[in-house]
Amino acid sequence: MILYGYVIMSNHIHMIVQSEDGKLSDLIRDFKKFTAKTILDKIQNSPESRREWLLERFKLAAEKHTRNKLYQFWQYGNHAEEIYSNKFMWSKLDYIHLNPVRADLVSRASEYVYSSASNYTNDKGLLSIEKADNPIVDVLNLKSVFRDNLY
Repeated sequence: MILYGYVIMSNHIHMIVQSEDGKLSDLIRDFKKFTAKTILDKIQNSPESRREWLLERFKLAAEKHTRNKLYQFWQYGNHAEEIYSNKFMWSKLDYIHLNPVRADLVSRASEYVYSSASNYTNDKGLLSIEKADNPIVDVLNLKSVFRDNLY
């Protein structure tokens, strides 16, 4: 998986990824399976004050789908979009990075720990990413690039 950008919110995640072998649906399936298994294992086997409540929620979700054995962590499906240009890539990066700002969790996207925004602004972050190419900047119109200086 080549990771270009991400933000992890309390109830959803956004990622801009590329499959090295071109099989994006397989990559997303495997990502969901691995992360669900890992997180459920941590909830079940670590001191977690909300263990019973969380497991009950995942169990109720699993009852709605015949594919699940015991728990459902992720919702079915995803909202994949093909990145077809550099401009579209940066539009999506802006959108996902600004999620915590819009949710009033931080005042600047780069302050949110669970996001790749700091990888782009400070060259370091919680996870390693492959940076997208820098957009061509219109120096005569910086407002089009740095909306309200939220980075």
